[in-house]
Amino acid sequence: MRGVILSFIWLSVSVAMGQIDENKVAQFATSYSSTHDLSVEEVTEILSNAKYKQDIIDKMERPAEGTMTWERYRNIFLKEDRIKAGVDFWETNRETLNAVSAESGVPVEVILGIIGVETFYGQRIGSYRVLDALYTLAFGYPKRSSFFKAELANFLELIDHEHLDIYSIKGSYAGAIGFCQFMPSSYQAYAKSFDDDQSVNLMEVNDAIASVANYLAEHRWDEGAPITVEVKDMINPQPVISKYAKPKNTLRYYSDNGYVPSGNISPEMKAALLEFENEDSKEYWFGFWNFYVITRYNHSPMYALAVYQLGQEVKKMYDQKNP
Repeated sequence: MRGVILSFIWLSVSVAMGQIDENKVAQFATSYSSTHDLSVEEVTEILSNAKYKQDIIDKMERPAEGTMTWERYRNIFLKEDRIKAGVDFWETNRETLNAVSAESGVPVEVILGIIGVETFYGQRIGSYRVLDALYTLAFGYPKRSSFFKAELANFLELIDHEHLDIYSIKGSYAGAIGFCQFMPSSYQAYAKSFDDDQSVNLMEVNDAIASVANYLAEHRWDEGAPITVEVKDMINPQPVISKYAKPKNTLRYYSDNGYVPSGNISPEMKAALLEFENEDSKEYWFGFWNFYVITRYNHSPMYALAVYQLGQEVKKMYDQKNP
């Protein structure tokens, strides 16, 4: 009888899977079952209800950061409607934001910058079932199959621990969840309850705010330290542009090589010198340690600069409304 049941289930999976590798699905079910309190049949039943989505694969093949100039990328996030939404979000959640910022050391405007870039302050959390997204990428995207199989396993664990509805929870095309768009592994590692409950719900705004700050704090946010400043002058600049956002050289080193920072920051402060291409020009910014910490959320320097600038614009408008 068990063989008949499994044959029926695998037939269901086969019909639904499109371009999914059936053997990999079977291997995953067996492997997951061997280390968790779910039978092979139960794991297989869950996966038989997942749907392959070709448009997810298409989107993974052309991420925005890889195809846009900084000018175009920035213009997506620095629009007036998003800035106003950030101010409204701040006013609505003032007490939570202030409490979380005071505890974590992460400025309110940075928390708002991340939530604003990620989900337009909760307005664009995602339209894909997380199960479908992770299933598609785990078994239909060989380039990163190992990563997404691990995330699928984390998602199954998360559903059990947090008592979430596996078939209804929605997120991004990559399987990110909630206001702050945590992948399941980050959800497990960094999500934090605002009220210190045992459970955390990132579809609930207070927990999402607390979790963004906790993520940055756990990645060693340096309270009160600068994030980034633009290059003010270039005097006979030398080829010293940084390949990565992690700070390596001092501002004095960059100044000696022709890149003069704006602002009044210690010349011994370490930074990365980052180049951003516009349509017809280039911008140069110094990214300090806290800028690098933001890139732990998303490795793109354009993402980190958008988060910073959106947060600054929201703060500016908020301060004008609340003198």
